[in-house]
Amino acid sequence: MALSEAFQAHLDSGACTLARAWVITRRDGAVMGFTDHDRDLQFEGITFRADTGMSARALSQTTGLSVDNSAAVGALCSDAITEADIAAGRYDGAGLRIWQVNWADVTQRVALFAGTLGEVSRRGGGFEVELRGLAEALNQPQGQVYQARCSAVLGDGACGADLSLPGYSAALSAEVVEGGRIFRFATVAGYEPRWFEHGRLEVLSGAAAGLVGIVKADRVEAGARVIELWSAIRAEVAPGDGLRLSAGCDRRAETCRLKFNNFLNFRGFPHIPGEDWLLSYPSSSTVNDGGSLNG
Repeated sequence: MALSEAFQAHLDSGACTLARAWVITRRDGAVMGFTDHDRDLQFEGITFRADTGMSARALSQTTGLSVDNSAAVGALCSDAITEADIAAGRYDGAGLRIWQVNWADVTQRVALFAGTLGEVSRRGGGFEVELRGLAEALNQPQGQVYQARCSAVLGDGACGADLSLPGYSAALSAEVVEGGRIFRFATVAGYEPRWFEHGRLEVLSGAAAGLVGIVKADRVEAGARVIELWSAIRAEVAPGDGLRLSAGCDRRAETCRLKFNNFLNFRGFPHIPGEDWLLSYPSSSTVNDGGSLNG
């Protein structure tokens, strides 16, 4: 963004009324503004708070795809950025914008950075978070992998399966929770065992609201339905908290056709030759009449 004439004139004057302001937009929709000035600032409908102990290090951006050399540091406090929210992953991948602003006239400002939050580390009652620029999203593998199983994500644009249809999700309340990873229910009526394997468990209410776990196993034990996640929900899930279970897909052609009736959108190659075929070779001891190798 180009500097306005008024802001450029202010900088040229040598006046020292500059501060930084930044806004974090979490994936759950929460918007939080901060500034390293000694009083709150307001613009673009956002209040940038000065009492959070936040500060930003020098910003160094390049034209390459490497992670930009910058970080934000701050103190943990109960009404701003909390240790519990960081541990729960609520700031993972959150959006970030930073401005240089004339705190005496906030209409005079310039955008310095736009990107996302990267690795967050905690120590001594504080935290440090890595800042990643927009170019970081380009530093990802591109192209399609030729494999037997589907490469799409269940429900995305490539898959096209409508998960809002009846039978593909179940709303229920937490009953017995073990370590945030194993959930036991007296019954989950109408769903076959393993129906939710590879699916999602989303927490709808309580301290862990908005957090999601991926289902590792869905089984019946001693008359109870057991949902086991690959990793624990990183916040407390208490009995009575609302949950939503979504059906899972193992990305096989049979699952796509029979479970989701979506084979027209299957993104795998179920008939691609396997390793046994690729490593086979002619042999005079076998029948070589062009027929099936399986007899």
